[in-house]
Amino acid sequence: MSNATTARLSRRGLLTAGGVLGLGAVLAACGSDDAKDGGSGAKGSGDASGPWSFKDDRGTTVKLDKVPANIVAFTGAAAALYDYGVQVKGVFGPTETKDGKADVQAGDMDISKVTILGNVWDQFNVEKYATLAPDVLISTMFDDAGTLWYVPEASKDKIAKLAPSVGISVYDRQLTAPLQRMWELAESLGGDMKAARATDAKKRFEAASERLRKAVKANPGIKVMAGSASPELFYVSGTNLSIDLEYFKALGVEFIEPPEEAKAVGGGWFESLSWENVDKYKADVIMMDDRSSAIQPADITEATWKKLPAVKAGQVIARSAEPILSYDKCAPLVESLAEAIEKAKKVS
Repeated sequence: MSNATTARLSRRGLLTAGGVLGLGAVLAACGSDDAKDGGSGAKGSGDASGPWSFKDDRGTTVKLDKVPANIVAFTGAAAALYDYGVQVKGVFGPTETKDGKADVQAGDMDISKVTILGNVWDQFNVEKYATLAPDVLISTMFDDAGTLWYVPEASKDKIAKLAPSVGISVYDRQLTAPLQRMWELAESLGGDMKAARATDAKKRFEAASERLRKAVKANPGIKVMAGSASPELFYVSGTNLSIDLEYFKALGVEFIEPPEEAKAVGGGWFESLSWENVDKYKADVIMMDDRSSAIQPADITEATWKKLPAVKAGQVIARSAEPILSYDKCAPLVESLAEAIEKAKKVS
């Protein structure tokens, strides 16, 4: 199977699955080391009156005569920029829920003040995008081939002709790397990185990380499983490719890791289990995908789920499988896991 075919099947499958793992196009590793680590010198530059440039995680440098004013971004990226004081004009990706509220991936954005170009997979209104006179399009990338997340394959060429793009990689690296890249991007776009909200959030994230490290040492042997629920299947995430799980693992968290052959069906990201076999792995704490595309724990009716020791013990927490890449949004994720491990009883 070709990389492109694998990407199409895996991306769509992951979305149908409720995403499981930070979702992503699943392509064979073929990118450069510079693209994977963000490039040591990859920084944005510019001021309100002068030229602007930014080298993204594809190694592509976007150069404009001035700092972009009309920014269009994937919802999660827009939410991160918002936390740093950068407002976008348009968004695409999960933004509004069926009841009209802001999707979890929209963060603190006032979604009534942005133009929604698409709210679901493969939806992107190119004509409406053109009317925004975009200066730049920003998205994340879940592969090392430069595939922009939620930009439809069928219309990507038309979209690319209207404005240059910036891609931030969230593939096979620890959370701190894309957090730093988004910080640099926000700074280049005029974000106030010296504001108390930004600096305090960064300190909070660092403190939370140290708390998690200590929690693991203080309560050894706690096994954590990252999962996502769909009507038909339960998905157990591997830790190899997801930015949050890779970071937590580096801090000492012991995760349940499906075997490579089982994850291969999911492009290396996850193992699919029938609800009858949801007890295959014994976990003390379960982290569940909190996106609107996944069934939430309170709504899972399967008897096998309710019998799981971690569920019975009330040791289930939310997981942002696609973290909003600001310290303000990521610090609580680390704190939540730290608290869960601090309080967890060994039940597996």
